[in-house]
Amino acid sequence: MGSAKAKNSSNAARKARIEEMRRSDQARERRNRVLAIGASVVAVAALVVGVVLVVQSQDDGGGATTDAKTEGHFTTGADGVKTWKGTLGRTHVTKTVHYPTEPPVGGDHNQVWMNCNGDVYTKPLNNMNAVHSLEHGSVWVTYTDKAAKADVEALAAKVRKTPYTLMSPDDKQADPIMLTAWGHQRTVKSASDPDVASFFEKFVQGEQTPEPGAACTGGLSQ
Repeated sequence: MGSAKAKNSSNAARKARIEEMRRSDQARERRNRVLAIGASVVAVAALVVGVVLVVQSQDDGGGATTDAKTEGHFTTGADGVKTWKGTLGRTHVTKTVHYPTEPPVGGDHNQVWMNCNGDVYTKPLNNMNAVHSLEHGSVWVTYTDKAAKADVEALAAKVRKTPYTLMSPDDKQADPIMLTAWGHQRTVKSASDPDVASFFEKFVQGEQTPEPGAACTGGLSQ
């Protein structure tokens, strides 16, 4: 009984912390809109800098590819969750990264994250940006064209009301519906599968998060 009360208290505290971070993100967005007005004044200077960066990227091998600095393999637990056993790189890179899994569960990634404040995307994401969102403690819901429309709609509704989540199509993955967090992944049968709620409960800003509390707004919105 005491254990159940402690677990409920812990879950309530985590949810309260996530809501507080969501409010902080919203305040940050308002400040960013104000700053954006001032930023337009230096747009010409930014164009000049952009030209310099293009030259530098060519000198540094821009357009080249690299692996994700991942070493290891998946192990599958009794609950059906696959956990990456090994190394997951966390370096910000500009080259295109090739990941050993689809969707990726971590590794080197772009310095800009995908917005993951309950964001639902209708087009496939750049894995390099989405992996950065995983680093911030988000759960990434992906689906193929074989997923039932009703399941896609139900999952989208769940994501929209859950901070630190995002959703997008991914026809390269093996199964119709998959859930991914940093270092963890599983397949679910449908939106009503109880494993969906379990995965969200455990991994949204869960213990696996490399950067707990990092922003899920202010990144890319596709």
